[in-house]
Amino acid sequence: MKEAHFMGLKAPSIITFLVSVILVVAVLMIKFAGATVPVIQGHEFWALLFAYTLLAAGSLTRSL
Repeated sequence: MKEAHFMGLKAPSIITFLVSVILVVAVLMIKFAGATVPVIQGHEFWALLFAYTLLAAGSLTRSL
């Protein structure tokens, strides 16, 4: 009987984790505290999607 191959998740690097958290906090500050971040302003959904994708990629690969 063939063994099942499970995908191994790893902890993301501290840099990947911090970039993701900082991006999410910036979006939350824009939405709920009225802060202005020119790069993210108006693109909050894409910034959150990028932060989550970065964190997921960091958990799936060793190089991030």
